[in-house]
Amino acid sequence: MSRLNGERVLVRDAALADGRSSRLTLGVSLLVENGLVAGLWTDGDEPAAAQVRDVPVIDGSGATIVPGMVDSHAHLAFPGGGRWVERVLDPPEELVQVAEENGELLVRAGVRWARDVGAPRWHDPDVGADRALNLTLRDRWQGRADRPYLRAAGTWISRKGSMLPGLMIEVEHAADLVTAVNQQLDEGADLVKIYLDGPDPAAAPFSAAELRAAVEAAHERGAKVAAHGTLLAGNRVGAEAGIDSLEHGNELDLDTVRVMKRNGVTLVATMAVWKSRAGFAGTTRGDFSGPAAEKREAALRETVGASFRLAYAEGVTIAAGTDSGGGSPRANHLAWEVEALVEGGMRAEDALAAVTWRGGDLMGVPEAGRLVAGGPAHFSLVHGDPLSDPASLWRVWLTR
Repeated sequence: MSRLNGERVLVRDAALADGRSSRLTLGVSLLVENGLVAGLWTDGDEPAAAQVRDVPVIDGSGATIVPGMVDSHAHLAFPGGGRWVERVLDPPEELVQVAEENGELLVRAGVRWARDVGAPRWHDPDVGADRALNLTLRDRWQGRADRPYLRAAGTWISRKGSMLPGLMIEVEHAADLVTAVNQQLDEGADLVKIYLDGPDPAAAPFSAAELRAAVEAAHERGAKVAAHGTLLAGNRVGAEAGIDSLEHGNELDLDTVRVMKRNGVTLVATMAVWKSRAGFAGTTRGDFSGPAAEKREAALRETVGASFRLAYAEGVTIAAGTDSGGGSPRANHLAWEVEALVEGGMRAEDALAAVTWRGGDLMGVPEAGRLVAGGPAHFSLVHGDPLSDPASLWRVWLTR
């Protein structure tokens, strides 16, 4: 355990990047007591000597304090990589081991909260019933300092024929959508995940009215609805139905982003997926290598980038995640997502907000991604300035 994880510790003379300002706050001292932020001083001010007598001191000079980050889109039971689709079909017992590895990786990378937005079902030995694997993880990780706080969406809900058979809860008739939502919530899901890419790429799998009924059913029970959407038809319906978050949003047009803005739909960007896939041209064989694959991937990156820029320009609220496991990135790649957001045209402070307090707002956890007196003392010390050099988020020195 590092010095930063002590019950009482003072970080002295660091900088602070909180995702609110375009400039670092300098001369910051942060006092931790019993796992909470006991005080935060700026401009070289410090707590009274009597308050910190016998408290271990960490010299933070040259480092920046970053609030504990929030990965708003992860699939922690899967490893990611070049064969991420194949890996989702691995035996559940192996997926549990992968998830434990991923939980450790998240915390080491400074990610303290995560939204797991889809996992396969298994027979959970802890409760003696079938339910989504991410619900098992959430319950097992409660109270563990070496694992993130988890909000779990249970299993994806999709129109029959949309995805790999047996992986999702499939509804054959749209009238069954509300029943599937209630089933997930009955089994303990914190939120619901609906798949808006249907069997026909040119058509949404549900109408706006059908989807709105599902959203209302979830809201009546205090839960939010996240919707996977990479194709324009489904994304437009999701925006019209007032889902809480559109995950990915690869294809968007101006009308759709304006409806998202009007209806308060958060875009959860997963831009690092495309940086990850670009690297496979040189590290894998098959789908990602060769001129045709490179042309395809370049076209996809352009489409996704244009959609993201449109949403950002129109003022859509944006949180962000890695899509680790469900896509090719790994669990500890959230820093890569920040880099991708900035490269995509987002201001650095907004990119940092997307992986800190914006994610907390989406999760409905006010303290997530924030450092406030009396709140949880989850933060990292990174070497450098993430507002001028987002890659500094990879350079985690200490974290708690």
